[in-house]
Amino acid sequence: MSDIAIKVENLSKRYRIGLKESQAETLAGALAGWLKAPFDNYRNLRKLSHFNPNGHNGHEPDDIIYALKDVSFEVKHGEAVGIIGRNGAGKSTLLKILSKITEPTSGRATLNGRVSSLLEVGTGFHPELTGRENIYLNGTILGMSKAEIDRKFDEMVDFSGVEKFIDTPVKRYSSGMKVRLAFAVAAHLEPEILLVDEVLAVGDASFQRKCLGKMGNIAEEGRTILFVSHSMKSIRQLCQTGLMIEAGQIQFDGKIEQAINLYFEENALQQNGTITVDMHKVSDGIKFTQVRIFDQENQQVTVPKNFRPILFQIDLELTRSIVSPMVITLGLDTIDGTSISRISSLENWSSKLRPGKNRLWLELELPISSGLYVLILRVDQTQPSSKRLAVVGNAMTFELQESRYLGFDAANKPYRNGLIPLEGKWSFESLTE
Repeated sequence: MSDIAIKVENLSKRYRIGLKESQAETLAGALAGWLKAPFDNYRNLRKLSHFNPNGHNGHEPDDIIYALKDVSFEVKHGEAVGIIGRNGAGKSTLLKILSKITEPTSGRATLNGRVSSLLEVGTGFHPELTGRENIYLNGTILGMSKAEIDRKFDEMVDFSGVEKFIDTPVKRYSSGMKVRLAFAVAAHLEPEILLVDEVLAVGDASFQRKCLGKMGNIAEEGRTILFVSHSMKSIRQLCQTGLMIEAGQIQFDGKIEQAINLYFEENALQQNGTITVDMHKVSDGIKFTQVRIFDQENQQVTVPKNFRPILFQIDLELTRSIVSPMVITLGLDTIDGTSISRISSLENWSSKLRPGKNRLWLELELPISSGLYVLILRVDQTQPSSKRLAVVGNAMTFELQESRYLGFDAANKPYRNGLIPLEGKWSFESLTE
């Protein structure tokens, strides 16, 4: 028997971005369009999934994108593989193809063994059926007998923690409850290959730890796991091997630590100390546009040093006046998701920030260990009620370098994980004339 659990050969997946609809300008044209609509719809559906092999004049048309392009790799039985990459890299598309939810445009994927997948909240559940009925439905789909499901049933329900609602239709479950039950089913029905996407992020921290422990047990039993996550802490804990995907292609296939380091090095290289971000808007009117780091000589740096003065320069754009009192916060996390510190402006900045371009500075020292850190930016309204106005969850990934400052060896400086109280000096300048 082959020791290969998953073999992917030259796998590609292409999508057509969309088809522009024509608008009739006259009543007669609208009626004609209505009569032709079934035929046009059929033609458009074919266009979405059928492609000219040679493109237009030998080139790919502008409305075609590759979610995956010529991806090849092998996974051995018993391996736990972490798949990492930025949003839109193609990670979820790969798992959907392996789960046979999506057909590849070209190439092939061979899976040797019973496959169970957890890709999206509630995937595979029938909303009108109860939790109990869905467990038996999923088990049957996986090829298990009723006796096998009966034997595992109590264990699954206990793991999920939804025993009080097991006879309630799944459509009445919260997203967290669906994830709990879906993972319990996927992990306990003895799959030989388990595919898990970022869906576990919906659960609470204690349940995530529980899931990671269960997946660790599955791996120890010699079964195969493919795990997509943005939590490097979880990836490190579970996986020995890593695939780094960028723009639909595999950039690295090897040891997980090397994959993680390359991922952050690539991000840091692309940012080059300056980032432009499309802020996740919680409220209209505020947008972070750029972050840069300067040292005590006022030179821009990409690798600042700990225990030395650092200046964060933050550009912020407002499209309207903010009347309610608000504070600016810079947060610092480790790459595995541990919160280190939150430094807030502590004063009302709504009277200072004006519509247009604004620039903030935060000067401080970072008395923490060297390593890779993630920068978080946010704006909060403080009155009449607390409200998150804007947030960038991953504004910058940067490396903090070891230094010796005033005869002090930073490597021997102990500090506790968790929120460290750091003091910084905030200042402000309007860039709008």
